Amino acid sequence: MRFGVLMEFVWKTCRRFPVFLFPGAILALFWGCSDSAGPEVVVYTSVDQVYSEPILKTFEKKYGIRVRAVYDVEASKTTGLINRLIAERNAPHCDVFWNSEFAGTVLLKNKGVLAPYFSPAARDIPARFRDSDGYWTGCSARAHVIIYNTSLVKKDDVPESIFDLAAPEWRGRFAMAYPLFGTTATFMAVLHVVLGMEQARDFIVSLRDNGVVIVNGNAVSRDYVVDGKVPVALTDTDDVNVARLSGRPVDMVYPDQHGIGTFLIPSTVALVRGGPNEAYGKKLMDYLLSRDVEERLAFCEAGQMPLRHHVKKPDYVPDYTSLKTIDVDYSRVAQVMQESARFCQGLFSKPPYDRE
Repeated sequence: MRFGVLMEFVWKTCRRFPVFLFPGAILALFWGCSDSAGPEVVVYTSVDQVYSEPILKTFEKKYGIRVRAVYDVEASKTTGLINRLIAERNAPHCDVFWNSEFAGTVLLKNKGVLAPYFSPAARDIPARFRDSDGYWTGCSARAHVIIYNTSLVKKDDVPESIFDLAAPEWRGRFAMAYPLFGTTATFMAVLHVVLGMEQARDFIVSLRDNGVVIVNGNAVSRDYVVDGKVPVALTDTDDVNVARLSGRPVDMVYPDQHGIGTFLIPSTVALVRGGPNEAYGKKLMDYLLSRDVEERLAFCEAGQMPLRHHVKKPDYVPDYTSLKTIDVDYSRVAQVMQESARFCQGLFSKPPYDRE
């Protein structure tokens, strides 16, 4: 509505009704007709808010594009946002999905939720971490590790393999996040692909039979070790780094360096098909996939591993190429996620709420 036409309408209205009866309506009319709202982009992210929000704020200041972010919580990490994106598929509210892992992103590609985009910022990211069709791109990575309490376990006695956790000496003395959400759910699916269905399920059953303590999320798994409730647990490197940097008596082992390797978890960035702000979505993707953001994630408390060479990082953050990591087909992992989750749901009861 042009300003002159708007003023004429307001004048005629005010002649008929006392303006003091509806000052809020007049103001709302002006705001609703304003064309100066400015550019914005909507991102859904399961990357912990304490790390992702400062990065998104920097993007806002640098480019003058307002970021509307929707975050997920630890206990239902990723799953809630994926379900929301699927539900909104025919009328998307989101432009960019910044996921803390990869399996859910691949699932969204398969369901037609994502659009291809080859970001120029990602040209030097290894092909292993990029979808060949351009539907998603990996960025900084974490690893799924064994955390241990240094006051309760000697370094030489720490399990070197995930399969050691099924041994009698660890009965009831280790914890794991509920395997229907987050990276633990993805890890269960990875085992189904790498080991084969039968061997993977035998191993998962052996964890249950050996008294694994099931908790709400990787942060809680870490806290059980920090508090001495269990001496060891499965969790991710970011959770361990936070505890170590705060002086907690914990350390970690990258498991299966002489076996199948450690599970590496790249974050992923993807463009949502039909999002309301596609051009700004691509701009945000370029920023999230930049070397600067990888460096920031390496130096934050999470200590994430850059996927590119020659990105600055602290000494305690290893080069992922120095580790033996599980080489797995990401598409295959996404295909078995649902079947793997059904199997795990039949084995493990959902834990009661616990603190993060």
